[in-house]
Amino acid sequence: MILPDFSREESLARKGYKMVAGVDEAGRGPLAGPVVAAAVVFENSKELAKDLARMGVRDSKMVSPKKRESLYDFIVDNSRSWAAEVVSEKVIDKINILNATKLAMRGALEKLGVRPDFILIDGNATLEDFPVSQLAIPRADQYVFSVSAASIIAKVTRDRILLEMDEKYPGYGFSEHKGYGTKFHMEVLKEKGPCEIHRRSFSPIKELLGLMGVE
Repeated sequence: MILPDFSREESLARKGYKMVAGVDEAGRGPLAGPVVAAAVVFENSKELAKDLARMGVRDSKMVSPKKRESLYDFIVDNSRSWAAEVVSEKVIDKINILNATKLAMRGALEKLGVRPDFILIDGNATLEDFPVSQLAIPRADQYVFSVSAASIIAKVTRDRILLEMDEKYPGYGFSEHKGYGTKFHMEVLKEKGPCEIHRRSFSPIKELLGLMGVE
């Protein structure tokens, strides 16, 4: 199993970068709900790295919901700074999911209580209009501590929103599938049609609305 470590952050610290922010998102693929990005800055501490390893910080997809909640609290309490930004499904439909994700990442970075001097981003794309040195690393959420932590903050934040949406829009099962296109979700969509938080620009929502004669 791949475990994240502080080696990237330590390497950057030796080059003079003291405020390294890890950035990740949750919710690019679902058919409903917002996309959420988070940014996390840690003190460059080997002791903290040991604590994080002991706590089991890693890619949020590899951690149970209960464990994610406890890790969320640990990250909030032990990071130098953290922030999350939510971009709604309405904005996603207007500017597309890639641009909405970048918007969320910029928002999270701007909300940090410290100004990062280097950014590590999960994925293949950097934030071209953000004036800070940065590096995009595929699968960084699996082996870069600050990015793994950001993935947990983003995932827990988004899951909590979908739990609220489950109460607001009962019957869709948002508390279980969190907006992803599961078999149950697809069956409910065919039966009930989309609700307010479904992404109209996403297939199969777009096709379903077409069949219903809704633009």
